[in-house]
Amino acid sequence: MPVLPPRPKIAAGPSRRVYDVIVVGGQLGGAMAAALLAKRGYRVMLVEHDGMGYGYEHGSFLLPYAPFVAPQLRTMPQVEEAFAELGLTTTIQRSLKSHVPDLQLILPKARIDLLHDEGKRLAELQRVFGNRGEQLNAELKNAAARHEQSDPFFKERPELPPNGVLEAWALKKQIRKYPALEAAFDLGEGESPMGVLLELLPFVTYAAAARGPLPAARTLSQVLKSSTRYPGGREGLRELLCRRLLDLGGDLLWRESAESSIVESLTFEGGKLVGIQILRSDNLYRSAYMVGATDSAALRRLIADKKPQRKLIELLDLSVVKQFLFAVNWVVDADAIPRGMGDLLLFDTGDQDLEPVLIQLHNARRIGSKAEDDAVRVVTAGVFVPATARDLGEGYLKLLADRISSHLNDLMPFAKQHLLLSSAPYLDAGGVRGARLLPHPLFEVDAEDYLGVTGLSQETPLKNLFLANREVLPGLGLEGEFLAGIRAAKLVQEAMRKKDPLKR
Repeated sequence: MPVLPPRPKIAAGPSRRVYDVIVVGGQLGGAMAAALLAKRGYRVMLVEHDGMGYGYEHGSFLLPYAPFVAPQLRTMPQVEEAFAELGLTTTIQRSLKSHVPDLQLILPKARIDLLHDEGKRLAELQRVFGNRGEQLNAELKNAAARHEQSDPFFKERPELPPNGVLEAWALKKQIRKYPALEAAFDLGEGESPMGVLLELLPFVTYAAAARGPLPAARTLSQVLKSSTRYPGGREGLRELLCRRLLDLGGDLLWRESAESSIVESLTFEGGKLVGIQILRSDNLYRSAYMVGATDSAALRRLIADKKPQRKLIELLDLSVVKQFLFAVNWVVDADAIPRGMGDLLLFDTGDQDLEPVLIQLHNARRIGSKAEDDAVRVVTAGVFVPATARDLGEGYLKLLADRISSHLNDLMPFAKQHLLLSSAPYLDAGGVRGARLLPHPLFEVDAEDYLGVTGLSQETPLKNLFLANREVLPGLGLEGEFLAGIRAAKLVQEAMRKKDPLKR
């Protein structure tokens, strides 16, 4: 049985009340920024605020909030470099598990296994499409290599999105050096069946709609190169970074800390941001600089609507959630999984209101156990629905869960009699319906785009507050989250050189 990574050892409470940097929020960008800054010698505290943990408890199981697909580190050069600085590259590479096959397409009249091995993939495509198989295989091979064309651009560490006119001018100059960045990304001509892979895009980004070629050309290409999962999903990666933060002498307030990890408000003195107030605590934690790593709506709730903060509020209001990923988990005996069913499926159900459905299979995790149970599987099915669905009440969400379960039953017709538990996070996870953090929202950001990538500026109207949330580079998905954290650490360092930090 695979063993999950050890949970962080959490100190009883923070070791101090004054820091160089406080990171607010449980997103990956903030965890990356906190760990990097601690590694570089700064006094750092991360306050989780909105972290959702390894999963939610229902029955005797610990279940995922949503499917999570991660590319290999080598497809994200700048991110790989940051993990190498933290000494975590080997740990991640050993922990990432490839889906088998990399992706399975379930179409109305065909099942296609997209295998990592090119020869086997060609044979599979020829089995399904006959003489067209060789052409389709070439299309997939080219698509899986497209991210390599943009690697040189990202290795230059572009200021994306740019802060101000000078950075925008420099960015446009960089873009002109790489004309391939603006080339259209397609998966075959005409009615190519590979076009269905474009429906995977919202599952690997946070953008409600792509405005240009780069998001698809980079994020889809990375996943087509090799789709993997990390134990514990997104939260597993975040907790790995949190453990490293603690090892480096940083402090962490999270859900299992002796003190609350919920921020009640950002604290201002004379219009200047000076720290945070923790819920149900008399402690005021002060810092010279702060990094916001929670969704803008959640950060907005921590700020009093007063004139000095009006410009910050206007910045945060540029981002709007348009859709979110609604998931259903089936817990079934492993023997009930149909023979040939892959670990990751893109399922064309024919249901226009619920298209597409991404399905991911995991070994079950029981509450209180450190090991995965390979005799029981969790089938997680996710579909994007309008943000307004949350306002339609529990009855509507229950109908939504039932419709997804109906499609699962069509896919696995004999599994229902072996069903141990059916669960939906928005119905069965305590506090999730009104959660501070949506597992996978799609944002629309009212800002200028570059190569189809747009997002919130990391530099805010408050000179000592920087953003490192998933709304900075939503079109770049997981890589964008980490890039936001890497750049936020850089911005903090540059700002602290210009102005003396708090006395150490």
